[in-house]
Amino acid sequence: MNNPHANSVIACQGLGKTFDDGRLHMQVFSSIDFTLAKGERVAVVGASGAGKSTFLHLLGGLDAPTTGEVWVAGQKMSGLSDAARGKLRNEALGFVYQFHHLLAEFTAQENVAMPLMIRRMPRQQALEVAAALLKRVGLGERLEHKPGELSGGERQRAAVARALVTRPACVLADEPTGNLDTRTAATVFDLMLELNRELGTSLVVVTHDMRLAARMDRIWQLEGGSLRPYDGATAEAGTEAGAPAA
Repeated sequence: MNNPHANSVIACQGLGKTFDDGRLHMQVFSSIDFTLAKGERVAVVGASGAGKSTFLHLLGGLDAPTTGEVWVAGQKMSGLSDAARGKLRNEALGFVYQFHHLLAEFTAQENVAMPLMIRRMPRQQALEVAAALLKRVGLGERLEHKPGELSGGERQRAAVARALVTRPACVLADEPTGNLDTRTAATVFDLMLELNRELGTSLVVVTHDMRLAARMDRIWQLEGGSLRPYDGATAEAGTEAGAPAA
């Protein structure tokens, strides 16, 4: 049987998620269909609690859907063992979060090299690749600094470098600039878009900042349990709406 998602970077079909602990039964969303092409840049917006982070976790195989299927690089996630899913995540995906999640005891260079060493790349080679990318993101003078010695913007740039060091097919970013001031946020976002163009890496970015979302190829809005093209309405109270996606 032909795989209809063989050429998609990420796809999901009939995706649904319900949380049920015996007392609370909450359906976050149901029957979402979504496809991401190579090099495409997509923003996902919506009010707090709409399920944006949950959606991203399902796309990245960090959580299992209640219904539906997710394909990453043409492979159905539910058909893989835990080890195979982890291997696919390491090879095909990069992750950036609101908080950098760098390991405090390691240098910036070691943090960025970590995904390569997990792939069993020799340590020295991994460190050299990490150093080259850190220089690319403006941290060439901060290789030996630990996260506590870096500014917020520098830590987030290091996190972006770590997500991209394996040259993944897609980066999933959950409010990647949400912990930064406006100017630093714009700088980090510029960097992500520049590397997207240079490396051909697809981007799925969850953000509340409509000015940033408007710079993506498409904007999707998660609301009322459904994912649909953004209609130009403010996604969250207090957020400045940007221009709708082309």
